[in-house]
Amino acid sequence: MRYCLALDLKDDPVLIAEYERYHKKIWPEIEKSIRDSGIEKMEIYRTGNRMFMIMETRAGFTFDQKEHLDRINPKVTEWEQMLWKYQQALPHAKPGEKWILMDKIFDL
Repeated sequence: MRYCLALDLKDDPVLIAEYERYHKKIWPEIEKSIRDSGIEKMEIYRTGNRMFMIMETRAGFTFDQKEHLDRINPKVTEWEQMLWKYQQALPHAKPGEKWILMDKIFDL
């Protein structure tokens, strides 16, 4: 299954550059947690301070299960807290919501 999500970065060139450096070589524990949750492929794109993520998942993947696994993994918690310094919620996000699932509106 393919999922597309969006999130904004703080509109600061220095912070954006730092954020991108973290993603050049993510922590091994983060890659393992992503794969263990059922995500087979993940790409993040950026334009300005808006980011777009594409995830390809195995059958049976659920966001609820991923959220649970993330919550009980101290390295994922540390990673997410560290990255929040660079991120900001989309204007229509609910409190505490980061990456927001996008609706597909066209397919060719």
